[in-house]
Amino acid sequence: MRKLSVSPTDIQARREVVFEVLAEPYLGRQTRSVAEKITVLERGSDMVLAAHRTRVGAGLVAVTVETVRFTRPERVEFRLVRGPVPHVVEQFLLSERDGGCVLEYTGELGTDGWAAGACWGQIVARRWETVVADTVVTVKAEAERRARR
Repeated sequence: MRKLSVSPTDIQARREVVFEVLAEPYLGRQTRSVAEKITVLERGSDMVLAAHRTRVGAGLVAVTVETVRFTRPERVEFRLVRGPVPHVVEQFLLSERDGGCVLEYTGELGTDGWAAGACWGQIVARRWETVVADTVVTVKAEAERRARR
């Protein structure tokens, strides 16, 4: 098992606003650009099954299918159903701080296939953390934009 992490991020917006930004692509109306990356396959009141498309270079796109569970307003959890490795669980935790919010990401990635699987897992984990870090930057910018309105 390999731990996944991205540095905690201070966001100058209320926790509820940050939660809404995280949940909107799954529970709300999607923009055209989001719809190109995320397809909600099944939706319940607090969980969705979603396909995520991620560009991985050289014109290639990786598709993962994940359950996404929402615990308003403090947590969004993901569990891999189909993807490049057999096991990924991850979560975004939101805590209040000084009128704003701290967004923390943690996860774990597991592989099989002994040494070859471990090597592949390192490659996947690096890309996975890069994608999550980019998502955190986007969420921070959008939540702070909404908070200024």
